Amino acid sequence: MANSGHGALPPELITVGDWLRHAATTFARAELHYGHGTMAAWDEAVALVLGWLRIPEDRAEALLGAHLTAAECAALAECVRKRVEERVPVPYLTGQAHFGGLLFEVDSRVLIPRSPMAELLQDGLQPWLGQRLPQRILDLGTGSGCIGILAAMVFPEAEVLLADVSLDALDVASRNIRLHGLEDRVETRQSDLFSGCITERFDLILCNPPYVDTADLASMPMEFQHEPRSALAGGGSDGLELVQRLLRSAAVHLADGGLLVLEVGNSAPALLERWPALEWIWPELEAGGFGVGLIEQAALARAVNEDGPKG
Repeated sequence: MANSGHGALPPELITVGDWLRHAATTFARAELHYGHGTMAAWDEAVALVLGWLRIPEDRAEALLGAHLTAAECAALAECVRKRVEERVPVPYLTGQAHFGGLLFEVDSRVLIPRSPMAELLQDGLQPWLGQRLPQRILDLGTGSGCIGILAAMVFPEAEVLLADVSLDALDVASRNIRLHGLEDRVETRQSDLFSGCITERFDLILCNPPYVDTADLASMPMEFQHEPRSALAGGGSDGLELVQRLLRSAAVHLADGGLLVLEVGNSAPALLERWPALEWIWPELEAGGFGVGLIEQAALARAVNEDGPKG
């Protein structure tokens, strides 16, 4: 029989459409947590099945009736099992994730791209940059490189440095630089905050650092436990230990008129309490998400030099 090679798999699971339906139904019954690029069972199924098969979404309709090989069926069955039983996020199963309209390679060495900073970058950081076009950009704590690479696409004249303390993360970022053909003006460098660029200054610093506090980290769904803990936990009970180190030294690495864009998520109230003198701008995000603050070099330098943090 044609399906004998599928082993214990249900013989009805033959086509792309079969696997989309099966995955969506299985995910819905499993009451999974969504938040790594999708918000519902059907979207999760589409991301998994089409992503693993490398079928572009705009070609999916024409291929819904396409038969899969026994090996493809077995691999998809294992992916569905891992998603349900082990709660492995889909991007780690497919090896790819979308961010800001771009596709990135990802694995469990880096966070799955999801920063609301994408919306701000796609809008060219307007109106805050005005007529200024950044010539040098730093993506600090780059992980997969998604934020810095998106910035390189938005500002095609800029040179971009992707910095991270993790060599594993930089390996993933380097692959994404090559994926997008940006080797001529985007580079990677190992750096613990600014240790790898001590004398350099940038027109724009983008940073999505670890900032999750102790309570939030303990209560996060199992899906997030698959991500690198070092990329989530910011240190200290409020999650701001690393952020505070960053703020104390960022101003000297910003050019005159430069801009720092910092994501702190749920830790934003704690940041405001600890650094009341900082003149943050907190943009409203149409696509959702929160906790992304912007501050100019002069305001940051003034607050750090004259006031500093409380406590």
